[in-house]
Amino acid sequence: MPTLVDTLMHPRRTPPPPIDVDLARVMGTGTALWGAALAVMGVLWLLDVAPLRWFAVCASGVVLGLVGILWARRNGRLSPDGTGAMIARAPHRDAA
Repeated sequence: MPTLVDTLMHPRRTPPPPIDVDLARVMGTGTALWGAALAVMGVLWLLDVAPLRWFAVCASGVVLGLVGILWARRNGRLSPDGTGAMIARAPHRDAA
């Protein structure tokens, strides 16, 4: 029987099931929020209220979001049950 310290240091839990989510939609929402922040920071930068660095951070958020959307559309596909879940593509079998 394990000791109390052993049980506290190494708990045995079953991992939760994976969440079904459309990654492209999540990344698109985040990219849209970064785009809105970019527009606000652009105006604030032109008014000399915010530094250029803040504008650059928002611009990099938009660029990384677009890369993420492209990655999600290329490396995953939506499940056929209509839940919007992304499922991995089947690996290619090499003809040997």
